Formats: sequence, C-alpha cells, structure tokens
Amino acid sequence: MLALELTNLRKTFVAPDGQRVPVVDVPEFRIDAAQQLALEGSSGSGKTTLLNLIAGILSPDSGRVLVAGIDLTGSSEPQRDRLRARHVGYVFQTFNLLQGYTALENVLLAMAFGRGVDRAYAGHLLERVGLGHRVHYRPRQLSIGQQQRVAVARALANHPTLVLADEPTGNLDLRHAHEALGLIRDICREQRAALLLVSHDRSVLAEFEVVRKMNSVNLAALTLAAQSAGGVA
Repeated sequence: MLALELTNLRKTFVAPDGQRVPVVDVPEFRIDAAQQLALEGSSGSGKTTLLNLIAGILSPDSGRVLVAGIDLTGSSEPQRDRLRARHVGYVFQTFNLLQGYTALENVLLAMAFGRGVDRAYAGHLLERVGLGHRVHYRPRQLSIGQQQRVAVARALANHPTLVLADEPTGNLDLRHAHEALGLIRDICREQRAALLLVSHDRSVLAEFEVVRKMNSVNLAALTLAAQSAGGVA
C-alpha cells in the first residue's frame, strides 16, 4: 500500500506586485508504507508549503494528494481535518505545543481529534520518549529538547500512516538533534509509519538512505525518490 501519492500537485502565491509566483510543482511522487525518505532544500525551496499541502493545511491550485489511498484534495475542510488527525502525524519545526496544557494533555488533545483518547497509550508514548517523569509539566517548564519529544509523541499518538517532519532538529544542538532524529525514526519503524522529513542540515540528511534535493519550484526529480532502494542523490 502507498502511504502517499502526489499527482500533478501545484501551488502558487500572489506576490506584492500582483503576479502569481509558483511555489510547488510536483508531477508525480510516491512513498510506500513504512518507507523513510528525506528531502533536502534551502530556504524558499517550497519545503514547508509541500508538507502543508500533503497534510491538507493548504489547498493546492491543482493536482491530487492521496494519503493511505484517501484523496485529501477532494475533501471538504472539516473532512481534511479529520483525515489529517487520523492518518497524518506532523512534527513542526517550532513544535506548536499548546502552552496552557501539560505534556500529557497535548498528546491527549491530539488523540481527541483522531482515533479517540487513550490515556494509557498517551502515557506510554511519553514514557517511550523519555518524559514519563514530566507528563504534568507545561511546555514552558520543559527544555527545548523535551518540548521536541512531546511534539514527537503527539505526532505519533494516532498511529498515523504518514509522519511529516519539518526541520525537526532545527532548534536543537547537535547532540539533541541526533537523539531527536533517532527517536522519530525508531518510533516510526515501530508503528510502521512512513516518514517524510525535510531539512537543509547535511548531518541530518546523512542519516537517511534515500535523500532527494528540492530545486526551488520544480520538484519533478522527486518522481524517482520513493522508487530508489537506497543512495543519496
């Protein structure tokens, strides 16, 4: 089964002078179930826009996004929200934790919008990421590295088909970045979730067997990425 399939996906934005600027153009792209893939791209190459299109946070100008065989682009906004909650885990660069809630509550809220609240499993996930002793701490009481771990637990809370990670180590020092990356990859393997990570950090990209470079707007080279058995291109 394919975890993700993109077909003729395009997105443009309106520049201050009124002209439409193309940001994403992906003719074809697939990720198999449980596959782990990294995309390399500099600032402005469309990485975050691509992930937001895949997650259904943004709507494309044209094309299709299928996650676990379900067409997000043919769904209404409420339907996309439900599909995202059930099938997509998202690790944001800035974590996006709810500051007024504890680590446990952040994970439980994600479950409430997805497959249903499971307090025992939420606690297990936080234990798994090394925060069993911090479940009642709010984000401001946690270190940056610990906040990232909460974000990872939240992203995996609903057993997603696909996990998206947007520069997930960008706010961490080298040691914590290596630990966070290993944690994301290990839990994805355990849950048989596919992983699509975007980064410009060469040390992060070096950890992946399959890496593709995003060349600004034209992402046609992504077509072969999920078909590669290994190697960095």
